[in-house]
Amino acid sequence: MAAGPVPRPGWGLALAAAGSMAFSGKAIIVKLAYRHGVDAVTLIMYRMLFALPLFVALAWWAGRGKPPLSRRDLGVVAALGFTGYYLASFLDFAGLQHISASLERLILYLNPTLVLFLGVVLHRQRVRPRELLALAVSYSGVVLVFGHEMSFSGDHAALGAALVFASAISYATYLFYSGREVRKLGALRLTGWASSAACVCCIVQFLLLRPLSAAAVAPEVITLSLLNATLCTFAPVIMVMLAIERVGATVTAQTGMIGPVATILMGVLILGEPLNAWIGAGTVLVLSGIWLLAKARQQPSNP
Repeated sequence: MAAGPVPRPGWGLALAAAGSMAFSGKAIIVKLAYRHGVDAVTLIMYRMLFALPLFVALAWWAGRGKPPLSRRDLGVVAALGFTGYYLASFLDFAGLQHISASLERLILYLNPTLVLFLGVVLHRQRVRPRELLALAVSYSGVVLVFGHEMSFSGDHAALGAALVFASAISYATYLFYSGREVRKLGALRLTGWASSAACVCCIVQFLLLRPLSAAAVAPEVITLSLLNATLCTFAPVIMVMLAIERVGATVTAQTGMIGPVATILMGVLILGEPLNAWIGAGTVLVLSGIWLLAKARQQPSNP
């Protein structure tokens, strides 16, 4: 009997790394677009307008041969899309007007700690000492980079950091509540429909808050938004899902640690953002804290 094809972990790791770096490029593209005088409402509208057909196609493809969504499923998908993709994305875009791409990525990388916090508050989960240590290490890294950025950005840095942290909370809420729906609908189908709902929210937001004349933007903004929608929004979703199939969620998440480093390097090379010992030390602390948290949560609790 012939053996089936042998899985190649190398492809899984490559997909996980590529997906993480592509996600990280979003902040760079947004910062470049802001140089052309566009605001957050208009910029996120264009990103989601270009991404909408892709996510609708993904939802259709993932749902082939499956029963249609119930009214309850539609309500849950809409709520998850609003929280996890629309609100998180808008707050992130707004925050990037005031802080560097490096600090933005480090704040967003705190997502696992926020999911843990939600578990403690809502499900009364216990926090073990090694998890508290991981939290202390990761947050000290963000505080270090934030303090450095405050020295030259002032109150604007505080506002930007608060908006991005609110974005991280919004996305952590999505992650916390989406587990059951992923098991029911499947990751790709849920992502496709939730992202489609978020796209509609962003387009409606623009129509309510801006005149149609605001859609007249520089050609560079259109090009950057198209790149953002495809290369940094839709493509990473597919790459990460394929990576999970090949090497598992844990290895994919650990490989994702390349994301903040990639953002910092792209910020230095493309945006001309500073790179110094403060940013380097803060990045090491954040990555170390998230790694410690992942290791701690893999270990069984004492009875």
